[in-house]
Amino acid sequence: MDLRQLWQDYEPILLAIAVKILAAILLLFVGFWLVNWLTRQVAKLLAKRSVDTSVSAFLTSFLSIGLKVLLVLSVVAMFGVETTSFIAILSALSLAVGLALQGNLGHFASGILLLTFRPFKVGDLIGTNGFVASVKEITVFHTVLNAVDNRLIIIPNGKVMGDAIENYTALGVRRLDLTFGIGYGDDIDKAREVIRSVVESVPEVLLDRGIDIFVRNLGDSSVDMACRAWTENATYWPTLIYLNEYVKKAFDREGISIPFPQRDVHLFQNTEAVS
Repeated sequence: MDLRQLWQDYEPILLAIAVKILAAILLLFVGFWLVNWLTRQVAKLLAKRSVDTSVSAFLTSFLSIGLKVLLVLSVVAMFGVETTSFIAILSALSLAVGLALQGNLGHFASGILLLTFRPFKVGDLIGTNGFVASVKEITVFHTVLNAVDNRLIIIPNGKVMGDAIENYTALGVRRLDLTFGIGYGDDIDKAREVIRSVVESVPEVLLDRGIDIFVRNLGDSSVDMACRAWTENATYWPTLIYLNEYVKKAFDREGISIPFPQRDVHLFQNTEAVS
């Protein structure tokens, strides 16, 4: 076999294929860069129009995936593959993959439902699937949460939709529920006034919503006084921590005890003579 003659015969074909491969690589490189740039521009445009970040993240991720699929189809067409037949093959493969990945399709549908019915949005503090965390992002297939201790939690959208969702921040304000135990020998009315004076001194407490202070329970070792007040979402935890500390300090100043569990033990001496 004459290699030189063989090269001369196939050189135009090989060069044409090499040019197409280089053009395809260049097209993919430039195309992916353009898709990423366009996605960023769309995200900025949606942000300027004050579109909710949950919807914005979902739309931009969906746009990015769609444009990249079209780009790959365009590159395949450069090699003479008919796009109609390729799309038919792709559709058949998509059906097979879809049957194998029914769960992911369910997560995709759940993502659309989350954005349609809006049980929460980015930035809300929610409880779901045993986690309590703020919503960081809602993507096509999963919801990303950020826990208070800065753990990243990724939950498939199907599980989020299939579980109970507690939205702690959707209504703007939250109720503070506190319980303080006092001794049975302490004055209930005095304790109530001490608690009220501390609560009313905190600017973050919404006094117009009222303050409820009452005896919740008569425990084994203490009289449990309940206090209910309201504050905005942003000040919930600082206010809760402050009240727990300063009510205890106020009790100490006023001589009101906070008892700990105790038990009375009575000893009886047997005075009968042992025979």
